[in-house]
Amino acid sequence: MSGEVLINLTPMETRVAVVENGVLQEAFIERARRRGIVGNIYQGKVVRVLPGMQAAFVDIGLSRAAFIHAHDVGEHSANGDDQPSISQLLHEGQSLVVQVTKDPIGSKGARLTTHLSVPSRYLVYMPDSPHNGVSQRIEDETERERLRGLVEEAAAEQQIEVSGGFIVRTAAEGVTLEEMVADMHFLLRLWRKVSERRLTAPAPSVIYDDLPLFMRTLRDVMRDDIEKVRIDSRENHVKLVEFAEEFMPSAVGRIEHYAGERPIFDLYSVEDEIQKALARKVQLKSGGYLVIDPTEAMTTIDVNTGAYVGHRNLEETIFKTNLEAATAIARQLRLRNLGGIIIIDFIDMVDTEHQRQVLRMLEKSLERDHAKTKCTGVTELGLVQLTRKRTRESLEQTLCEPCPSCQGRGTLKTPESVCYEIFREILREERAYNAETYAVLASQAVVDRLLDEESAAVADLEEFIGKTIRFQVETHYSQEQYDIVLM
Repeated sequence: MSGEVLINLTPMETRVAVVENGVLQEAFIERARRRGIVGNIYQGKVVRVLPGMQAAFVDIGLSRAAFIHAHDVGEHSANGDDQPSISQLLHEGQSLVVQVTKDPIGSKGARLTTHLSVPSRYLVYMPDSPHNGVSQRIEDETERERLRGLVEEAAAEQQIEVSGGFIVRTAAEGVTLEEMVADMHFLLRLWRKVSERRLTAPAPSVIYDDLPLFMRTLRDVMRDDIEKVRIDSRENHVKLVEFAEEFMPSAVGRIEHYAGERPIFDLYSVEDEIQKALARKVQLKSGGYLVIDPTEAMTTIDVNTGAYVGHRNLEETIFKTNLEAATAIARQLRLRNLGGIIIIDFIDMVDTEHQRQVLRMLEKSLERDHAKTKCTGVTELGLVQLTRKRTRESLEQTLCEPCPSCQGRGTLKTPESVCYEIFREILREERAYNAETYAVLASQAVVDRLLDEESAAVADLEEFIGKTIRFQVETHYSQEQYDIVLM
């Protein structure tokens, strides 16, 4: 499988597209005013302790206070009974060094921890944990043992005292001792700077700011199968090459400055694919389709055969549609960055072997996802449950806001419903006030309905109240909006 990374940079916005086999798989967008803060370390101040929730709010300098749970404060035991209460751990006004684990999403503030860590290309350094570990995504036991040995060997070669532990990242598969030593040396130097800063930093303030998006992408997304990284900013191309020369020498030859006349995101129809990823309905090549509905609690995905009727029998049609849907769903989760609980309603299959194959296809397609996913199998109702780690806003939350007309419901009252609301409101007004005439200000669709299909009802109402009702179109009103003016 061949991949490519496209980076579009402007002063206001950074956009990154990860393309595999010519198809967009992931999109990352960071605005200058709303930069992601996951991984940043802050000197914060505790502003409120909530014993009932075993949590606290911490001011880290954002518009909303961030949230920390007792489990994420200091050392804690695996045995829940030994967990100290939040009141024993924190008090109001206390300064606290914290790291962001989740960006502010919707109405929720950032999520914090005091278990600090700083990442590099191959390692994550945890200064407060003495244990070393290897990413679970590296499955080869021989390679896992080799990497554990390399970490211990690299730590022994450091001139700086190593007090914490390291987690070996998935990208470290196949690295040499020299690469591991260089990575570790960088992390220990970085942590020394962070440690010095935390001694003098006021609360609230930033102690450690993670890399900008275009450099983070190189650090976190770069794999052997990524053939090219194209960036359309000459100035930042130089920075990216310098960063790669220091930390990822093997990637230097794959970084290109894109100077084409076409916008970089027009390659591989990235712009069109992002627009499609905001739609509720996703067409499948077979003629079937998915319906994706994100809600506050979970995301539901419904699979339908649509126009696909198959060639042999119904069971085969359903099986093929579900197989195609499984790969499409895995891609949509990455592309839309959907997190939390995800419920998938595949089309019902009678054959248990077909069910197993569809589930296996879903799990296999999710293996390339950098976010942690866990599939819990099929429920009694035939639904597939999975969870996907949520650390930043979804694509929709980044690019969109609730519709001012429907307030995010996704539907509007019909013109007929609004007409009857207006009739009821006029009757209420008539009982309360003694107006000579009524003027109704409403949208074009509602006024058209009042003057046409509801004209007989309007005449009956005028006769009942003994007053004249006039109508005026307000072009900027939404379909549900209206005003009744007493004259």
